[in-house]
Amino acid sequence: MKILTLADQESRSLWDYFEKAKLEGVDLIISCGDLAPQYLSFLATFTHAPVLYVHGNHDDCYEQTPPEGCICIEDTIYNYKGIRILGLGGSLRYRDGLNQYTQNAMNRRVFRLWPKLALNRGFDILVTHAPAYRFNDGEDIPHTGFQAFNRLLEKYKPAYFIHGHVHANYGGKFKRSSVYGDTVVINGEGRTVKNQFRHHDPLLISLLFTATIPRGVAIFALPGWIRNFHPLVTCAARRTTKGEKSIKADFSPFATPPILFNCDY
Repeated sequence: MKILTLADQESRSLWDYFEKAKLEGVDLIISCGDLAPQYLSFLATFTHAPVLYVHGNHDDCYEQTPPEGCICIEDTIYNYKGIRILGLGGSLRYRDGLNQYTQNAMNRRVFRLWPKLALNRGFDILVTHAPAYRFNDGEDIPHTGFQAFNRLLEKYKPAYFIHGHVHANYGGKFKRSSVYGDTVVINGEGRTVKNQFRHHDPLLISLLFTATIPRGVAIFALPGWIRNFHPLVTCAARRTTKGEKSIKADFSPFATPPILFNCDY
C-alpha cells in the first residue's frame, strides 16, 4: 500500500503540470493542512484513492469552501483497510481563528476521543497539522507544538506521526523524519529526498520521502511550491496577510516535474 502525504504547499507537479500517471499506485492521500481546498478537490477528481484531510491554521475558508470529494478526519479515527488513522488539525492559538487552539483546548479534544480510542484499541497513524511539543516544533508561539500529541504518542505508540506546519526554510528545527519513542515522525512539508529511488533526477528541487511501516505501507511526503505564486486566489494563497511573515519563493529553472512514485520499498 502507498500513502501520499501533502502539507503546506501545493505541488506544481500535481497541479500545474498534472499527469494522471503520477498518482498510479497511490492507495491513499493524506493532507496535513494549509492547502487550497481546490487543490485537494482536484486530486480527488483524478484518483480512486480516498483523500483524507485535517485543517491547518490557514484553512478557515474550508467552512465556506470545503474540499469536495474529500474526507475530513478531524476528531475521529478513520479505518482504511485495517489501518487506523487519527486526525487532529489546527495550530497553537496566536490570534483569532477557527483552527487555533490553546494547549488546554487541544487536551479537551483528545479527552473527548477516549471512547473512539478504546473502541478502536488505539491507532496506527496520527495525522495533525502542528508538531508535538518541543519535538521539531518552533520556538515562537504560532509554531509551538501540542503537549497532547506527546501524550498520545507515549500512550498508544502509533507506527507513524505525520504533521506539517514547520517549513523547511525555517532553519534547524525542520527535520524530514525522526523518531519519537516507538513512532516514526514525518514532516509532510519539505523538498528533500530521503530514501531509495529508481529514477532520481538530482536537478529536481522537489522530491519525496519514503518509508515502510510494519504493515507494509509506503508513505510519501510530497513537497510542493510556494503557494503565494499559484495563479488561483484561494484561502491558502492568501496566507501571507498582515502580521504574517511572507515566505520568499525559491524560483527554480526546472520546468520538468519529478517522477514521483518510482521508488524501491
